[in-house]
Amino acid sequence: MKTPVDVNVTNHGTLFLFELVSHAAREWVEENVSGETTWWGENSLVVEHRYAGDLATGMVSDGLVLA
Repeated sequence: MKTPVDVNVTNHGTLFLFELVSHAAREWVEENVSGETTWWGENSLVVEHRYAGDLATGMVSDGLVLA
C-alpha cells in the first residue's frame, strides 16, 4: 500500500513550491510557518531555497510525507 502524500515539493531554482495536499499539511503550516520569508501561491507555499531544507526537515520530523 502506498503512503498518501501530504506535500508535493517542486524546485524552481531560487524558489521551492510546497503544495499542501492534505489537511494535516495545511494545519502544520498554520502552526509552524510565519514571517516575511514565505508567500502563498494558488495552492502552494512559496519558499526561498535557503529555507526549503529546514522546512522540509521540520515537516518530515513531525510525520508529514513529502514527494
